[in-house]
Amino acid sequence: MPSNSPPLYTLQFLLLCLSHALFSASFNMIIPELPSYLEQMGGADYKGLIIALFTLTAGISRPFSGKLTDTIGRVPVMIIGTLVCVVCSLFYPFATSVFGFLLLRLFHGFSTGFKPTATTAYAADIVPMHRRGEAMGILGVSMNAGASIAPPIGSALTMSFSIEAMFYCSSAMALLSVLILWGMQETLEHQESFKWKLLVVKKDEIIDLKALPPAIVMVLTYFTFGVMLTIVPDQSVHIGVQNKGLFFMSFTACSVASRLVAGKASDKYGRLPIIKLAIVLLILSLIAMGYADSPTWLLVASGMIGFSAGTLSPALFAWTIDRSDSANRGRSMATIYIALEIGIGLGALLSAAIYDNTPTNFDDAFNTTAFFCLLALLYIQFIYKHRSV
Repeated sequence: MPSNSPPLYTLQFLLLCLSHALFSASFNMIIPELPSYLEQMGGADYKGLIIALFTLTAGISRPFSGKLTDTIGRVPVMIIGTLVCVVCSLFYPFATSVFGFLLLRLFHGFSTGFKPTATTAYAADIVPMHRRGEAMGILGVSMNAGASIAPPIGSALTMSFSIEAMFYCSSAMALLSVLILWGMQETLEHQESFKWKLLVVKKDEIIDLKALPPAIVMVLTYFTFGVMLTIVPDQSVHIGVQNKGLFFMSFTACSVASRLVAGKASDKYGRLPIIKLAIVLLILSLIAMGYADSPTWLLVASGMIGFSAGTLSPALFAWTIDRSDSANRGRSMATIYIALEIGIGLGALLSAAIYDNTPTNFDDAFNTTAFFCLLALLYIQFIYKHRSV
């Protein structure tokens, strides 16, 4: 390891992580309460769309955010994405129809289509090359910290005050994230002014072919997040966990714990060995989650899934960066995030269809998700042509 290499924990990197934590807290805070909120409007049959619509626009916007990240800069794209969270959370209390609510979810998805793409590219610009895995792990810790702390707070605000109070608190957290970003130094060397023609994305600007192998694994394994976000709130209530944010807290707390060491492990032992180990753990955890029949079992199983996902994610992102060119880093990050959104969206739709508001179907939904993770493992082992990363 070079003795004169730049440090990882600079003020710039720490501010980036803080902003990312607040951004994550903003949109994750409201997730546990949205299924019941939609059901009260008469939209019980549309629960799968809560996550699917969000991920649809996030995925559609990735090619644009990737191109803009490589042209107008990382910081402007991060600010745009976070401002969407500010606005959407303010408007949820006024979305009193099923159509209005789903339309707002569709627009809200632009936030994660922009912010994480530029954030990951920004981080890759400023961290030492030999510590990329560790950096992706710490960046994931910041994301998961927000996702861990905020959902129980959101549920508590809803129970103690009102769901409107939760939405306004969500908007305030996003605004704090914007204020941090506003003063951050741009890292793109050849920054361009925005022009409308930059929104015209050509075919060869949508996907970075070098990022396809990690993207395939991402799609298949991120079905997990779709099923977690869609049916576990109902599973929690069915089992007797009244604060639906608690399973998110267990999930993300264990994810944070694994990210603290997993990214560094992938720097030392290689991306693929860590990825394969994580997928095996994820399969076993999903099967356990499907058969959870008590609050303790639910929280332990969700923690196991969080630990597995926290081990997998930084290695996948570091693998993507390893394979990317610096000039197309935004496009590479957009590609892996498109895969992430496809995986989450399909997982949400499929799990909602299998669950069908019938508690006896929980195990079928989780076992199906475990099968897709098995396909990812088989792809790495038998189809992907192994290289040094």
